Amino acid sequence: MNRLAADTWTLTQRDLRHWVAQPTPVVIGLLFPVMTVLMFGFLFGGALSVPGGGNYREFLMPGMFALTMVFSMESTMAAVVTDAQRGVTDRFRSMPMASSAVLLGRSCADMLNAAVGLVVLVVCGLLVGWRSNGSFGATVLAFALLLLLRFALIWVGIYLGLLMNGPEALAAAQILVWPLGFLSSAFVSPDTMPGWLGTVAEWNPLSATVAATRTLFGNPGVGTSWAAENAAVFAVVWPILLVVIFLPLSVRRYRALSH
Repeated sequence: MNRLAADTWTLTQRDLRHWVAQPTPVVIGLLFPVMTVLMFGFLFGGALSVPGGGNYREFLMPGMFALTMVFSMESTMAAVVTDAQRGVTDRFRSMPMASSAVLLGRSCADMLNAAVGLVVLVVCGLLVGWRSNGSFGATVLAFALLLLLRFALIWVGIYLGLLMNGPEALAAAQILVWPLGFLSSAFVSPDTMPGWLGTVAEWNPLSATVAATRTLFGNPGVGTSWAAENAAVFAVVWPILLVVIFLPLSVRRYRALSH
């Protein structure tokens, strides 16, 4: 266990040093959600209504927090594919270290990146008028749910990255991330969508986290459907289910690469 922890921390530091040496992708990843907030909050916000009334930017920010967790999955996949293409993964497999430490190091580094991204987006939200109207404990719980979603999606990203055999496959997988993000309650209420599409959006794991955090933040736009009313439960169940499925699959796939 001590060796696993030491190897994991070493590989986490390796990823962090890589970001320091090449900060451009990290900076772009942080600025993209900020630009999205400004675009939807000010450019489109005046044309969008909030169910039950309220400020659209307060409705938007919980959705953007969760959406950033989803889009960050692209960077996880890209990092895994890049290491494989450059032969880094093969070198790791040949070294006397715990095989799971490679994946855990990736997940720890990505969680730190997610935390920094949330801080940047919170500052952006405060500047455009967003506020958390919930209690301190509820606000902390909302951010914990967001990070739980990110942790679960890290393992989805790692597994998909290990399955890919080149940049073309990576590009195709990244395109598929966008429907997951936009087919949700992040930008508009599912009530405004056609019946079947609204149902799909309501049962999107992202929508559960969005609805739960809107409630915890005390922001407007909380839905009245059964899925929305039980969003707090699903915001925990969905990520745990994803971890239970994709963490073992990722470890098994990584170990199978050497055969």
